[in-house]
Amino acid sequence: MLSRKFVRFLAALSGAVLLASCADPLAPGHSAPTDAATSHDSGSDKFGSALPPAGNTAGLDLRAVWWSSDHRNLQVSKTIGPSGGVISIPETGLTMEFPAGSLKNALTITVTADEQYVAYKMEPSGTQFLKDVKVTQLLKSTTLSGQPLRSLLYAAYIADDGIRLSGKVPVIEIEPSKTILSPITGLPEAQVWVIRHFSRYMLASD
Repeated sequence: MLSRKFVRFLAALSGAVLLASCADPLAPGHSAPTDAATSHDSGSDKFGSALPPAGNTAGLDLRAVWWSSDHRNLQVSKTIGPSGGVISIPETGLTMEFPAGSLKNALTITVTADEQYVAYKMEPSGTQFLKDVKVTQLLKSTTLSGQPLRSLLYAAYIADDGIRLSGKVPVIEIEPSKTILSPITGLPEAQVWVIRHFSRYMLASD
């Protein structure tokens, strides 16, 4: 007969496994508002993708998503201090939310949109943040607008700021992200991800 201590141990272990299986990789506080939309994690196996949801993926190649029309000379600069703040480029549908405490000192941040692809150069390159910065990319200005998803979407970090984005692009990291879908049409409306450092990021598919 099993001892009472062993039975209690098995019960505690089962509870811990159940809690771990329900954990949200973007929690706490990093998922986009879902009162008007549902979401899919980038790690979902809905499309049979073998790609990991996040982490070091050196040597992995992905395809950058295109804008529906070229965006020329779109750049924004803003000083963000220890109290946090928001940077946005309305023309591309980009919003970046810096929580309080993400920076120790005030810093002027510059974000430049790529002309053809859903990608951004974020400067000063190499900047590290103490808390997660949430990035939201609306899809209405991209070729994905009004189209059902045919593959998973990924927020990818590119170490080389000078690399061309045509064709398959080598990436260094896949960031934790979610695709927000319309509850009415089921079509993708936005991609939300979190970052902890600056360089160049693109929205991509496999």
